[in-house]
Amino acid sequence: MKRLLLALGCWLLAAGFCAVAQKRSKFEFSRNLPVYADSLLKDLTYPMAWGNSPITDFTEWRNAARQKVLDCMLAPPPPPAGSPAPSPAVGSAAAVPQPTVLAKEQRDGYRALKLEIRLSRYYTVPAYVLIPDGPGPFPAINALHDHGAHLFIGKEKMIRPLACEDSTVVKDADEWAASLYEGQFVGDYLARNGYVVFAADAPMWGERGQQEGPRRDRYDMIAGNMMMYGIDLSAYMTYDDISGTEFLAQMPEVDPNRIGCMGCSMGAYRAWMLSALSDRIKAGAAICWLTTTDEQMSFKYSRTENGGFANCFPGLRRWLDYPHVASIACPKAMLFINGSQDKLFPVAGVEKAFRIMHDVWKSQNADDRLETEIWDMPHSCPRKAQERVLQFFRKHL
Repeated sequence: MKRLLLALGCWLLAAGFCAVAQKRSKFEFSRNLPVYADSLLKDLTYPMAWGNSPITDFTEWRNAARQKVLDCMLAPPPPPAGSPAPSPAVGSAAAVPQPTVLAKEQRDGYRALKLEIRLSRYYTVPAYVLIPDGPGPFPAINALHDHGAHLFIGKEKMIRPLACEDSTVVKDADEWAASLYEGQFVGDYLARNGYVVFAADAPMWGERGQQEGPRRDRYDMIAGNMMMYGIDLSAYMTYDDISGTEFLAQMPEVDPNRIGCMGCSMGAYRAWMLSALSDRIKAGAAICWLTTTDEQMSFKYSRTENGGFANCFPGLRRWLDYPHVASIACPKAMLFINGSQDKLFPVAGVEKAFRIMHDVWKSQNADDRLETEIWDMPHSCPRKAQERVLQFFRKHL
């Protein structure tokens, strides 16, 4: 009994020891940033940005800038067996094998399918596709889901789950649509208006998540482990977005010359990344994800990162900032909407990014094709924003 009490006392002492944060009088990191963050930002000169680069021919610059982004994305996932290597920089990824149809149902004015698509020799990707009734081919949208620190669902954030899904998934999707999309599944909204809509799970979301269940705090650990293999988790998301768009272009119901993409939050980041790196995309809409690194990674605000490993390509900031990468999409039609009440992306960083991009589109006499707007709203994609996106696609697709 004496030994038991002694052991219990030692355990309680150890527990108390761990519970109290130990601090040293000297340190080098604060609020998740190095204390020399301001010096790091001053040293970022973005030598590959349009206007900074010595390349003066825009097409040549765009190709070089794309290649720099792809270099920083590390090795791409190998294509499915028997497929040629992808060439995403010219918008021509490897041909995607025919998918397995897992479920289908008729909805009001369109069909809904659940597919499993082999996008790589390593893995298959679960996806939803909505196809309008009537003769095609139709314009199409790659609907890219958000992050939200909520990994249990992915594609189901954009398209209402099919009846084959578990009731827990259906309930979660309904609640998520209510919280971020004002109760409307944007994919279904677009399909009712005549668009083929594709939505797939990104790596770590939905049916591509963790066996142990989704935990946001494990995302960065897994992303770090992926880098130990010489690959980048965020880049795999973008590579899959490129290949998913190629699958969309191969569908007989789709007009391959009228494909767009859209998303909110991380989906917006994915949208302008995809627009920059794939010529399959003719128009892109991004709701609530744009800033500049000097605003995102400074001590000015309460947040000191927006997405972390979910938008991290090793070394890319030494060459290009976020709006410089988005400008690779020029002279495509692009719509950017951010909220003045968005606590993740302060207006100063958004406006600075908008100015940088407008300078690029103006240099190519295409400024009328870049639409940038700041709305009185928080970090969200309400029905009014979805209506604005539909108007934009009707104009450009």
